[in-house]
Amino acid sequence: MENQWENRPAPSPRPGLLTFLGGVGTVTGSKFLVETDHARVMIDCGLFQGPAELRRRNRRPLPLDPADVHCVVLTHAHLDHCGHLPKLVADGFRGPVFSTPYTARIAELILRDSARLLREEADHANRHGWSKHRPALPLYTEDDVERTLARFDPVRHGSEVEIADRTVLRLHRAGHILGSSWVHLTLEDGGTLAVSGDLGRPVHPLLNPPEPFTGADALLVESTYGGRRHEEGAARERFAGAIERTLARGGTVLVPSFAVDRTEVVLHELTELRRAGRLPAGVPVHVDSPMALATLRIYRDAFAERAPELRPEVLARGEAAISPEPFRPVHSLQESLELESSPLPAVLVSASGMATGGRVVRHLRRLLPDPRNTVIVVGYAAAGTRARDLVDGARVLKMYGGYVPVRAEVVDVPAFSAHADAAEVLDWLRPAPAPSATYLVHGEPDGSQALRDRIDRELGWTAVVPRSGERVLVR
Repeated sequence: MENQWENRPAPSPRPGLLTFLGGVGTVTGSKFLVETDHARVMIDCGLFQGPAELRRRNRRPLPLDPADVHCVVLTHAHLDHCGHLPKLVADGFRGPVFSTPYTARIAELILRDSARLLREEADHANRHGWSKHRPALPLYTEDDVERTLARFDPVRHGSEVEIADRTVLRLHRAGHILGSSWVHLTLEDGGTLAVSGDLGRPVHPLLNPPEPFTGADALLVESTYGGRRHEEGAARERFAGAIERTLARGGTVLVPSFAVDRTEVVLHELTELRRAGRLPAGVPVHVDSPMALATLRIYRDAFAERAPELRPEVLARGEAAISPEPFRPVHSLQESLELESSPLPAVLVSASGMATGGRVVRHLRRLLPDPRNTVIVVGYAAAGTRARDLVDGARVLKMYGGYVPVRAEVVDVPAFSAHADAAEVLDWLRPAPAPSATYLVHGEPDGSQALRDRIDRELGWTAVVPRSGERVLVR
């Protein structure tokens, strides 16, 4: 007797299921899970940063078994997009991590530095007894990072790779930092998902603009500056004017800067000011950040390799485009400490960009009480960070267990951000056919809602601000 099941067609694959695990209601912790019948793919795996209530989320177990995740796709190497990877590995993840080659190189720096800082923080807590945990343990270790780095599998922009059963990845240039991508996934049922990651700007001074969005069934798009507009010309003039005023009164300019990409953008701008005579030849530019200097070496390799991400006019100038001579790299802690005794006016670029840690905190403590000095905040400052407090007009800052008066001039130049503003995001979206749904992620609530409203009003697309933990179908 013929088996009644033999001639039945195989069931159709179910639509992909998307879960928002992070990067919702905040600009940090980006983490999105896509599940199909045969694959679980995580797009980005970042740390939450900022206020303590956000940072505590890094220690909460994910609502899944990391061993069940087949692979991770990274859009780029900033900590809020890749910094949770070693914890995922420590908890059982054993799949590959797909990213561009430059993202893999920069992530190596970022993750090793993150593990070192986590260890130092735990050691400090144990010595001084301020943690409720006995003993305090780091979120992950240097060994976890080394196991993570061994899982990286580089993918070049434009190539198509089957990263899991019947799931195809294509990375497109995002123009945010070196190696950054926006992601296009084709799932086993034929549905498509696009994730912008952090979308760059068409006017980035070093990188080519993002490749255009070409459409998808569902789209995740960042909304960091969803309610704001960058005034490029005015920002550059504000930056130059602040430097000129400060040097004229004998002060020092401190630029808290992200070690990855932002330092290179700031150095490029200082190079242009030097060429124009607005930054005097005798005023040194110090870069006091081992991480920034290591990243700078990767950018210089990109110049030597003539990376297609770099603008042609920048490639034509080579490394001189980011070398405002006299340019003085500060490598050791001793060299950094010696800056404190220098009586000469200078421009000092130091990490971190939001002044949450690193050598810049010590420089702030020294420079903020003197009204001759200036602090220039050159990018996004998240709520709960010292940079945001300065931008919001704080008259004192807490650091090293005490309070420091803010008498220095504070200048906010958000247009130096490598994130697209609302108009630039819309311009990136506009040529493409409408997705079934567009989800506003990686933004604070006001910014996400503002961009949602503009997409609805100007494009007529279905746009949603998702909730943390929400699950939706990709179709």
